[in-house]
Amino acid sequence: MSVTLISPKHLSDLCGKNRAVDLFDVRPAGDYAAVHIPQARSLPFDQLDAAGVRSQRMAPADEPVYLVCNAGVMSRRAGEKLTAQGMTNVISVDGGTQAWVAAGLPVVHGASKAISLERQVRIVAGMLVLVGVALGYFLHPGFLGIAAFVGAGLIFAGVTNRCGMAMLLLKMPWNRPRSGT
Repeated sequence: MSVTLISPKHLSDLCGKNRAVDLFDVRPAGDYAAVHIPQARSLPFDQLDAAGVRSQRMAPADEPVYLVCNAGVMSRRAGEKLTAQGMTNVISVDGGTQAWVAAGLPVVHGASKAISLERQVRIVAGMLVLVGVALGYFLHPGFLGIAAFVGAGLIFAGVTNRCGMAMLLLKMPWNRPRSGT
């Protein structure tokens, strides 16, 4: 399944025409709170379904649904998910929020000091490797298996573009939306 892409500039032009545009940011709530496109509404990937999107639409049903994430990968996956659930006319922002910012387009900066999910994964992976190597050196070589397991997980994530550690971190309380957001 292929999802249509739109450039940040083209979407910005559409948003500037004073018409309703359904733009959903599929990043975790903390990433959205830190910085997001002004017209975007938060709908994290793990909560995304076609019925939920339809219920939150402001534009007419025949208008496209636009999806954005950090770099464009997750929003394409979200588009594939919605298309598989029967939605048509789903469009992903090419390059995501990073491309939007790089194009010099306006964003909303929140007061959130949350660490992005990508950085959380790097911190946890690095910590697990360091602990595994230290325990393997000082206590028992079997602990080196921790570092090997993390390395295998990173390779798997790179090849499949699906990260088990990120999925686990999304379930942590600091990555869940707070009531009222």
